[in-house]
Amino acid sequence: MSTPNPSTANQPTLLAIDTSNAHLSLGVHHHGRSHCVYEAVGNRQSALILPTLHTLLAEAGLTLADIDTIVYAQGPGAFTGLRIGIGVAQGLAMPFDTPLMGIPCLDAVAALLPGQPCVLAATDARMGELFYAWYNTASGQRLSDYQVGAAADIRLPENSTSAQATGVGNAFGLEITLPVAGQNRMPTAADYLALALSGRYTAGSAAEAELLYVRNKIALTAAEQAARKAGA
Repeated sequence: MSTPNPSTANQPTLLAIDTSNAHLSLGVHHHGRSHCVYEAVGNRQSALILPTLHTLLAEAGLTLADIDTIVYAQGPGAFTGLRIGIGVAQGLAMPFDTPLMGIPCLDAVAALLPGQPCVLAATDARMGELFYAWYNTASGQRLSDYQVGAAADIRLPENSTSAQATGVGNAFGLEITLPVAGQNRMPTAADYLALALSGRYTAGSAAEAELLYVRNKIALTAAEQAARKAGA
């Protein structure tokens, strides 16, 4: 086994869980090295997350008792996936009193484009809507609230121009018109680990961990679905 780099040996040992979309993304960080899994699993997250996690920890030579902090995707994102992620995170943390650190999903999306003055992080929220927020990733500032709405309703932040703005997130893979051009990219557990190590987020008790919701309604009624199909 190689000797850890002295500059990274004192970093915390982290476990990251991202189940906010159709992928299962898990990662561990120990002594400056990250081991990650990223798989398209659809609705099989609940069945695969624990065995995949067990394999990941074994490959990294770690046990749950070695984890200093569990990092989880806080939302907004797929409702069922987020509930699976935080539920597993809390269940793993409780026996060892391990703190949890929630990182907003849109923060992780925006971080894929560092050093930019105006970034639109936008992801598919279903029901014809997007989750989105604006960021200055050069200064590490969020320029707007976390929001949900139609693409047509998205407006540039005050004092920003389309010439200096860009975007990122799976919304840019949809057949819609957005106010800026962007890249169809999504973060993985490795990106959540990097943000956790940035010092910008704090950890707390597992019992007090929460998800970030920006939409109260998670599904259309049958009548609303029929009306939307008729309109289409």
